[in-house]
Amino acid sequence: MLQIQGESYDDVEKNVSLLRVPELDSELEELRLSLRKIYPEHSEEEINSVWSQLLQILGPYHVNRDTSELGNESIWDSSSVVLITYPDAIYRKDESTLKTLAEFIKNRLGGLSSVIHVLPFLPSTSDGGFSVSNHEKIEENFGDWNDLKNLAITHKVMADLVLNHVSASHPWVHQFLKTEEPGSSYIVAPSQIDIWEEVIRPRNSSLFTNVKTDKGFKNVWTTFGPDQIDVDWRNPYIFLEFLKLLVRYINNGSEWIRLDAIAFIWKEPHTTCLHLDPVHLIVKLLNKCLKIIKPSAVLITETNVPEDENLSYLTDGDEANLAYNFTLPPLLLEAIYTGQTDLLNNWLSNWNELPTCTSLLNFTSSHDGIGLRALEGIMENNRVHNLLVESEKRGGLVSHRRMSNGKDQPYELNISWWSAMSHIGSDITLLQFERFLLSQVFTLSLKGVPAFYLPSILASPNDLDTFRKTGQRRDLNREKFEANKLIDLLKNFDSPASKNISYLSHIVKVRSRLRAFHPEACMKCISTDIDNCIIFQRGSGEDRVYVICNMSEKCLNIKLLNELDLLELDSTKCLIDNITGSILNVDKFQLNPYQVVWVSITD
Repeated sequence: MLQIQGESYDDVEKNVSLLRVPELDSELEELRLSLRKIYPEHSEEEINSVWSQLLQILGPYHVNRDTSELGNESIWDSSSVVLITYPDAIYRKDESTLKTLAEFIKNRLGGLSSVIHVLPFLPSTSDGGFSVSNHEKIEENFGDWNDLKNLAITHKVMADLVLNHVSASHPWVHQFLKTEEPGSSYIVAPSQIDIWEEVIRPRNSSLFTNVKTDKGFKNVWTTFGPDQIDVDWRNPYIFLEFLKLLVRYINNGSEWIRLDAIAFIWKEPHTTCLHLDPVHLIVKLLNKCLKIIKPSAVLITETNVPEDENLSYLTDGDEANLAYNFTLPPLLLEAIYTGQTDLLNNWLSNWNELPTCTSLLNFTSSHDGIGLRALEGIMENNRVHNLLVESEKRGGLVSHRRMSNGKDQPYELNISWWSAMSHIGSDITLLQFERFLLSQVFTLSLKGVPAFYLPSILASPNDLDTFRKTGQRRDLNREKFEANKLIDLLKNFDSPASKNISYLSHIVKVRSRLRAFHPEACMKCISTDIDNCIIFQRGSGEDRVYVICNMSEKCLNIKLLNELDLLELDSTKCLIDNITGSILNVDKFQLNPYQVVWVSITD
């Protein structure tokens, strides 16, 4: 644990002079100014003390940087694909799960995992690892820091910085209960609980949990439930604690850093306690520190909120590099269920332009549910209701959040993406594979960085057994796989999991050679009068690719030249589908149910 000690201004100046590099000198002052903006109520002496300790943490990285290489390394390209997985998603008896996972990815998923998002791997007491009880080590069953380093030899690794809260079993909480430092000043425990009526909640559990301390009962803030106790970011030393953890992540191979539930970390009375100004300032400061430690690192924000709020972490260009595209999963799911493409087409037509080195992380499924808040202002309530009904028909459940009026409102769908793609009828597998591939190829086609969730790729249905044991709705979509059984399953080339891996590996390989699919390459929606069809262009000039999607269970006949605004095609040119390698008939072209083609003009 980081020990905080006061320092004189002379001590601060000494530390600064030891770290001074002419080309980077302004960065040091920027860090101090950032701290002052975030913590204006703290004394100059305290800010200087925090600044000095921050410089001590960053010092080795600041001094050793080669300024000539700053900004020259690309952080992503057309081959960038994120694989989201739990550290114990694949397990084998008497073997650390990170080793088992690394072996499986190497042998089966190498092409689908240029970046591996290893979900929380620190010791935890609940919530799938997001209730962290120790910041010093990796959970014993998963392995150790060397296992993470080994995974980072051949892949970029993405790790979770759970900033908002810690487990009720964390040492800081134990210290809080005993009125011991530093924990006694690290936990949010307001003396008044009647000044928080405007707080926007992500859950329907109590905002406060009453705990017994050696000085009597106190109410601690529990945004996500009683086992996840919020830490007080108004204390600047909390920043140093998490900066130290960030350094540990980087030193052990994690270059992509996901800021979990970042929007909730700052609390002020009579506000929503969501996206408050200090939150953005903290993200900016984390970004500055991260780029000193590792200039090629990527910072990702995770905020299940309406789209404009989500994008607020990207628009300034000096906060996050990526934000989760929470609008995509429910919008795409509704289009697949109904065949209606009006909302998707309108959304694509109004895609936000973002600064350089920022983009969206496009995904259909993750360890959490399918968030619904991103639909606010985009989808009418009756259509949202029908979406919930269609999901429930396929075994899905709905989780809620508590509104300020005391009523509960749908917050997310809990369902495996593979089950979500099933057919309603006697044969649930009818066109299930085609729907699934449509959803993944559509995601791969969008501007941004695509992400796959391992259970989805492995065709995991709703995990009813685990849900019945835990009662946790998100466990419907968190199946774990015994390695030897899974390998045997994949030997059957006709199994859904084997087919998914084979097809998607081919698609990603094709995508990696097309510059049109660079995460920041331009995207333009091409309006069409064809029902059930979406067409958009990626890239420009000779690199451009037309993405054409059939969102229905019927075949679609398309006149390509008309729909692509190509009034005529040079006699020496032709249209080719990059996915199949087939030359397309421009006069009579048919799309199969749920088919996607990537069309280029070629000689």
